[in-house]
Amino acid sequence: MLLLLLQTTSEISKDTLANGVRNTIDKLSSMSGGEITDYLLQHALNIGLKILAAVLIYIIGFWIIKRIKKILKKLFAFRNMDASLSSFLQSFVSISLIIFLIIITVSTLGVDTSSFVALLAGSGLAVGMALSGTLQNFAGGIMILLFRPFKVGDFIDAGGNAGTVKSIKITATELITPDRKVIIVPNGQLSSGTINNYSSSDKRRCEWNIGISYGDNYDNAEKVIKEMLGKNPMVLNDPEPPFVGLSQLGDSAVVLVVRAWVESGNYWALFFEMNARFYKELPGHGINFPFPQMDVHLDGKKENGN
Repeated sequence: MLLLLLQTTSEISKDTLANGVRNTIDKLSSMSGGEITDYLLQHALNIGLKILAAVLIYIIGFWIIKRIKKILKKLFAFRNMDASLSSFLQSFVSISLIIFLIIITVSTLGVDTSSFVALLAGSGLAVGMALSGTLQNFAGGIMILLFRPFKVGDFIDAGGNAGTVKSIKITATELITPDRKVIIVPNGQLSSGTINNYSSSDKRRCEWNIGISYGDNYDNAEKVIKEMLGKNPMVLNDPEPPFVGLSQLGDSAVVLVVRAWVESGNYWALFFEMNARFYKELPGHGINFPFPQMDVHLDGKKENGN
């Protein structure tokens, strides 16, 4: 389709040029020597004025483009925009404006620029269709770098992958998982999906589910667990002190939910430390951990005649 468009445009331009030359020759052949001289001088003056106007338009337009580039550079620096994105946007805007300026300058000279515009439009359409997936990731990268839902060093869970952000590039983001694997996630997937940024807050809430046996003293269990958490220096009382509540009555256990606030950097340290302490110390306070069991009751009565 693009080739057909270019071929048609080229044929129209050739026909228009041929007709113009033919009409000019016919017009000159019917003029006298003095009329031809006046005609040429008039056209030379018109051409000179067009060239002068084109030169002025180009100089003024180029100066305006330079001013726009400086303004964009200051704006990006003020917003602390990523260096790679800032450089790309400045180059993209500059090239686009220069192409637009060249089209205006050439059209001022009286040259038909419809073929050039059609070529640019057709090329843009072809490139866009061929790179649709890449362009989606590119647009996603721009959105991420502009709005910054996360930054390098944050621990995020997005697109089914969890890890620490190693780098944010134009088309993809690199994550490092806790077991030191490097995962490259397309930015299109990140920008259009849900992002759970664990590092966006300086505090997180740890939660444990502890099953105790039926018959154990609940008040005692609540008291002991709160004392254990209160003595741990990593546990915070803001925004709220440690909480213990009865979550559910299971088939073989009474499940307690335990919650405590901690600085984000100490989340896993507190989680694993308290897991170990609950397991080691709670039985010493008369709090037992049940396991799935089944009680079978046998009826000792026998039927008559047996």
